[in-house]
Amino acid sequence: MTEVVKRRHWYGDVVSNKMQKTVVVVVSRSVVHPVYKKVLRRVTRLKAHDESGMCKIGDRVKLVQTRPLSKEKNWRVVQVMEKGQPEK
Repeated sequence: MTEVVKRRHWYGDVVSNKMQKTVVVVVSRSVVHPVYKKVLRRVTRLKAHDESGMCKIGDRVKLVQTRPLSKEKNWRVVQVMEKGQPEK
């Protein structure tokens, strides 16, 4: 019997698409400090696989976790949520 794997999915903004079939996505999240209870903003940069090359800088994308595709690439772009304008 096979198990159903629940894959993590995150939403982020594309900041670089200079590599072939790879984009760099920034994921921002808020965490509460365990002692001081202050809300902190954490930023994570992930490399994600973009097979069709549809992502442009500034796009909001949905990522899903996948098997390791390279040394640093464990995420795959599933969907472009909204097209964006790159910041200058």
